[in-house]
Amino acid sequence: MIVTTSGQVEGKNIVKTIGLVKGSTIRARHMGRDIMAGLRGMVGGEISEYTKMMAEAREQALQRMVEAAEKEGANAIVNMRFGTSMVMSNAAEVLAYGTAVVLE
Repeated sequence: MIVTTSGQVEGKNIVKTIGLVKGSTIRARHMGRDIMAGLRGMVGGEISEYTKMMAEAREQALQRMVEAAEKEGANAIVNMRFGTSMVMSNAAEVLAYGTAVVLE
């Protein structure tokens, strides 16, 4: 599956536009991570526990989007984007979305 943030794939023609596909996940903070993050917050620097959590969330949302596109018969996704939103005080949604297409 080709996934790109551009509206086209160089050297390929879009022969069919299937439409919007998306994948999402909601992740909650973990008490152990919060303790470590609090300690890091006191001394400064990257909060690697949260960096890892958000990277895993992006990968899961991306995989779910790809699965949705494959289910619709697409072999590529163009104009792919990520979005995030807070759903409650300690949980965030990561959304991957794009346009499913068929390339020749």
